[in-house]
Amino acid sequence: MRRVLLLAALAALLIPSTDAGATVQLGVNGSKSRFRDQTTQRTDVNLDTLLWGIHRDKWLDNYFFAKNGPIPMVSFGMNGPHANITPLGIARGKGDRVLVQIAKAIHRYGSMVYARPYAEMNGHWSTYCAYNQNGTSRGRSYSTKNFKRAFRRTYLVMHGGSITAINAALRDSNMPIMNRVTDLPVNPVKVFWNPQGFGSPNLRGNRAAAYWPGSKYVDVVANDLYDINGRAMWEANLALYKAHPDKPYAFGEWGLWGIDDPSFVRQMASFVKNHRRVELIVFYKSQRGSMFDLANKPRSRAAYKRYIVPLGK
Repeated sequence: MRRVLLLAALAALLIPSTDAGATVQLGVNGSKSRFRDQTTQRTDVNLDTLLWGIHRDKWLDNYFFAKNGPIPMVSFGMNGPHANITPLGIARGKGDRVLVQIAKAIHRYGSMVYARPYAEMNGHWSTYCAYNQNGTSRGRSYSTKNFKRAFRRTYLVMHGGSITAINAALRDSNMPIMNRVTDLPVNPVKVFWNPQGFGSPNLRGNRAAAYWPGSKYVDVVANDLYDINGRAMWEANLALYKAHPDKPYAFGEWGLWGIDDPSFVRQMASFVKNHRRVELIVFYKSQRGSMFDLANKPRSRAAYKRYIVPLGK
């Protein structure tokens, strides 16, 4: 009997109550209205991906940012039909025109935006990862050293400000200065550094820490966490959280990899409640026919409504 009572007490600690206060912003990738119909969630943040390259300003303003409010989360990498860029190229300023266009669009939007550049950089599927799937290096243009420089340059452009100060910071990181004389707009933006908790390939040189650009170039540390075959890398997630105690934390993406597992949803709610630096969790994703959609996951959908939605109220 004592063992039963002990197990019941431990289970109670893992299952969050539904009377939590407003502790976290709730986001989604995909349709906000569809997700609200499924979960009743009033979405704060909408995650969307911007392919690398120059876009029409009107499209950025009237379609991309406007539809992803109230707080757009713009995710971009070094991929797209017109992309021909590497971390070294960005570090050397070859991507400045694209970065400045994104920064100016953020400024025109006029309120808070989350920027999520080069997410999952320690995953071999990312074109900017330093390693191939078999563990071989992709070479100097993709080195973690050059990735860190590219991320710093991106951070400086996204935040904007005095071109003199930006160029001084670029020189400090051994990068060429920007080819402009006018200042950049100062933006209400938070820049996410969003690796995976563990590297793939799982090599020492491909750990998240190898891509860390330095504290002054990161506003929020984030992780992407999925429940795959009933297992999620919670240990690696906790290690990433503990590694940066001075930074807010977020889940840039989290979701169920084609399975209906309400225990994973409960674990997420429990983590948020017990780790007060978490400021945002973004569910991936609300799209008809997607393997991640909650439409065909009734138990997880019920758990989301019960445990996650109250965290954002």
